[in-house]
Amino acid sequence: MHPSNHIRGSKGSDLQGKKIVLGVTGSIAAVECVKLVREMVREGAEVTCVMTEWAQKIIHPYSLEFASGKDPITEITGQVEHVSFCGKVPDKADLYLIAPATANTISKIAQGIDDTPVTTFATTCMGSGIPMMIVPAMHQSMYEHPVVMDNIKKLKDLGIHFVDPYVKEGTAKVASRDHILDEVVRELSDALVGRKIIIVTGRTQEPLDSMRVITNKASGRSGLELAQRAYRKGADVELWHGNVSVEVPEWIPQMTFDTFEDLLSMADEVNGTVIVPAALSDFGVREVNKSKLPSTEPVIVELQPLPKFIDAIRDRVDFLVAYKAADSREEAVEKAKIMVEENRADVVIANSLKDVGTETTRAFITGTGKWFEGRKRDIADRVLSEVERRI
Repeated sequence: MHPSNHIRGSKGSDLQGKKIVLGVTGSIAAVECVKLVREMVREGAEVTCVMTEWAQKIIHPYSLEFASGKDPITEITGQVEHVSFCGKVPDKADLYLIAPATANTISKIAQGIDDTPVTTFATTCMGSGIPMMIVPAMHQSMYEHPVVMDNIKKLKDLGIHFVDPYVKEGTAKVASRDHILDEVVRELSDALVGRKIIIVTGRTQEPLDSMRVITNKASGRSGLELAQRAYRKGADVELWHGNVSVEVPEWIPQMTFDTFEDLLSMADEVNGTVIVPAALSDFGVREVNKSKLPSTEPVIVELQPLPKFIDAIRDRVDFLVAYKAADSREEAVEKAKIMVEENRADVVIANSLKDVGTETTRAFITGTGKWFEGRKRDIADRVLSEVERRI
């Protein structure tokens, strides 16, 4: 057994049973392919690599053989590899991913030229209707060449999915590994396609004076997991976030807020399904000092209750998922049931503050009547499965 099989599915099953062909071209970004292949394998995929001659001058085929457990295809032989994988045949590939893709390869594909293994696979793939995804990487001046841009537009118009690069230091740099992986999973998923989901996460902070704020310890991680999982499942996701302690994927559409008042001003924009794992302030300072309070003497602060965001949006949304934290599991369940009755939440996710960890957590989901324990990614999947079942 090849060692790659030891990690297959170790991170999840988003690509379980999927056959992916990875085309690698002669960009220096090809050095990132080993890690990309390994991540797809960790999600359960079976990956076969195809390399141009110039790609082999940047990364050795042995590296991709190690990563995937399969011999890379470096030439078209009597085995007619392009047809075997991407032709109109049984057990064909689920996706042809070209990452990185040079200006040369993109332009050849747009003109129907197939003089390398990677472009020959592309021609066959397009003729067979297999989904294809292209991840460009090149110097900025090449990327902005009018003919290259026209060729990219032509391929997009033909239904080919592009994962756009980000421009930095005069280079159109290849998209991040996490971004590519999210797009690959999203391309092959249809669980929530066409569903509009707004996820509100992070913590608000209320001003005390011109410098200081009152806030809480929430990281926003549960909401970010929900956003990424919903995005991978094909939903039209909007991530609304306050202050968070983890990196926010820039490819997921997002809006930001700081205070509770900021968020409340956005209430008119809500629609569809809304999930609110955010740690919103329950209290605000009754009178905010316009200047910085001195630190040499005691300060008495009077707090006043703030309204509930879910009450403000309930009549504007089709389906509402609320979150409730309490000091004990028993209290959490009781308060969750009250929120269903009094706040008209369709589903409430409850947990005890003692059960919340950095990587794992334990949560009660109304409607199922069950407690679930696992990674925050696993809990997010449970929540989205309940949404999918109910909407």
